[in-house]
Amino acid sequence: MMEFARVSVLALVVGSTLAATALSAEAGETLKPAKAANGRVVVLGDSLAISPSPRESFPARLQDYLSAAKIHLTVVNAGIRGDTTAGGLQRLRPLLTTDTRMLIVELGANDGLRGVEISQIERNLSAIIETAQRKNIPVLLCGMLVPPRFGWEYAVAFPELFQRVAAKYRVPLVPFLLDGVALIAKMNGPDGIHPNADGAKRIADTVWGYLESALQDEQAAAATPSI
Repeated sequence: MMEFARVSVLALVVGSTLAATALSAEAGETLKPAKAANGRVVVLGDSLAISPSPRESFPARLQDYLSAAKIHLTVVNAGIRGDTTAGGLQRLRPLLTTDTRMLIVELGANDGLRGVEISQIERNLSAIIETAQRKNIPVLLCGMLVPPRFGWEYAVAFPELFQRVAAKYRVPLVPFLLDGVALIAKMNGPDGIHPNADGAKRIADTVWGYLESALQDEQAAAATPSI
């Protein structure tokens, strides 16, 4: 079970702003790699994926890391402010083009801040992953914590749902997307919630280790001959 102390840390830094912000037209931005791309990495996310701006966000940093590693993939930042797992599921299918090599799912914070039932969030994430896996698209799932606005039982159960979904579908899990960012003033913007440029880089550093490993696994699987 997730430690209460770890949950309480996020409780101090996360407020209602994530849940209250309006939808933005900043979704679906394609970040250009240094060379012609051989496929796409789609980031299905909320405001955390487009903060402090799409150009300085953690998906933009991931594009830099892919280019530096000479992995010729284009990152598509499909982050929308205020989005939820239900919203992500609704807009998913057009994003999963035939050249999509990886889906990064960064959703759930707004669900938790609105008190959406744990079982419903789990069903939505499951449906997102199943949709991708039916198209043979690997998934990287990003976990999140929420404050105890709806009680400690809910706050503790919330991160556990990500663990269950990741285990069920055998997808890699980033345990806590905001590790090293939450509660650190220099990593966040004026609202204390959304990452600034340094915070976005820290998030990218966290995600990159899992993404690089997942892409290597995907490449190895593709190279394995079928019997």
